[in-house]
Amino acid sequence: MNNTPNSETNQNLEEDLLSEYNFDYTKAHPNRFATQINETKITVTLESDVAKVFKTSEDVNKALRAIISAIPQQ
Repeated sequence: MNNTPNSETNQNLEEDLLSEYNFDYTKAHPNRFATQINETKITVTLESDVAKVFKTSEDVNKALRAIISAIPQQ
């Protein structure tokens, strides 16, 4: 069996294709298999001495928010 398309097969495919398709997107559903990301998240690598103090991302976020609140607004 030959996997390379020949000219006869290509011609049949071209005849089956329309020049334009109109899709009704009102009937579309979200992809249930795609992950939903509502906010931007990044990964930061902590040095080992800092990681000993901050065990979770929540701890790091609390400390950074406290620092941010102490910075004067411009």
